[in-house]
Amino acid sequence: MKPELHTLSNGFRVVTERMPGLQSASIGVWVAAGGRDERPEQNGIAHFLEHMAFKGTKTRSPVQIAEAIEDVGGYMNAYTSREVTAYYARVLGADVPLAMEVIADILRNSTLDERELEVERGVILSEIGQALDTPDDIIFDWLQEKAYPEQPLGRTILGPAERIQNFQRADLARFVRENYGPGQMILSAAGDVDHEAIVMLAETLFGDMKPVAQEVAGVAKFVGGESRVEKVLEQAHIALGFESPDYRHPDSYVAQVYASALGGGMASRLFQEIREKRGLCYTIFAQAGAYTDTGMTTVYAGTAGEQVADLARITIEEMKRAADDFTEEETARARAQMKAGLLMGLEGPSSRAERMARMIQIWGEVPPLDQVVEKIEAVTRADLRRYAEVMAERAPMALALYGPVKDAPDHAALSLARAA
Repeated sequence: MKPELHTLSNGFRVVTERMPGLQSASIGVWVAAGGRDERPEQNGIAHFLEHMAFKGTKTRSPVQIAEAIEDVGGYMNAYTSREVTAYYARVLGADVPLAMEVIADILRNSTLDERELEVERGVILSEIGQALDTPDDIIFDWLQEKAYPEQPLGRTILGPAERIQNFQRADLARFVRENYGPGQMILSAAGDVDHEAIVMLAETLFGDMKPVAQEVAGVAKFVGGESRVEKVLEQAHIALGFESPDYRHPDSYVAQVYASALGGGMASRLFQEIREKRGLCYTIFAQAGAYTDTGMTTVYAGTAGEQVADLARITIEEMKRAADDFTEEETARARAQMKAGLLMGLEGPSSRAERMARMIQIWGEVPPLDQVVEKIEAVTRADLRRYAEVMAERAPMALALYGPVKDAPDHAALSLARAA
């Protein structure tokens, strides 16, 4: 079955895909309002609002929201990213109308109760504290901050504790008024779903919403720099970030295949050279991430403090060597990993619903899977070598270090190693 798309008269979009043989469905609303849509004084409010959506509506208490879905054996959750906030549920096909009604209720009728706000404030402050206690989590926030300094895209999704402590109900209500319009919303559903029935119900639940003039986030600029936090930990954590293509760039697939070949699996270059041959770490990987107007390829590893210098040096050496000797076998393996990861991931309705929503947000349509596979298969060894040269030598770089890192090379030293 192919995805079906319908747009209501107010701009609210509905995309569905029936998956024959399934008795369950995943359904949710993806709102184009994430961390990068916040003004500086609002940092953390998109995530705060996501929490508050479950804390009571005009007709349901927090417990009743949870019970409505769990009474039919379903599951409901939400997340906030830098470009989107999603509210979704997984239920049996017969309960899709219920899930839609509950999601509409928490999106449109949340009371933002003052008492619940204080409770959730404590929960989020604990979440921030937990992130600070998780080195291989917080280091990516610091890397992001250095990659995009003084920009919405560089701020943390959770926000700083001092902001969270001061948000009031009026602040959250204002963010809703400014960002939660029908034109910013995509309802996506996959599995045991009926497109026409969902469109009709969406018209009832969302058709009367009025458009909002959302402030357009500024174009991101990758700057780069260094964050170094010395602390007594068992491991030194290092993350390198390199400017990469955005979602729409012709090299977006090259970037993903490159990251897979460099550090995407046990057969990858970094894993084999740094972990298997030299034993310098337990965890090392590379990944390519993208946004609507920029992207970042990230290399992360955790190692002993006395080994972090060697690990950083060898990582740069391997990146430079890749520009000269990526093989056909490596290219084919990386393409196969990416293709298999995509296709196997989309066997579930949740990942399929999420992909459709993201594709609609980026492209305004859902590209056929066979076209995506063709673009993956079209990546050549020459493409990888060309792209690897840019990553190794010229792409702007950000560096984040955490733990016993006094002996780690700084940004300037690594930049010289890249240029050598």
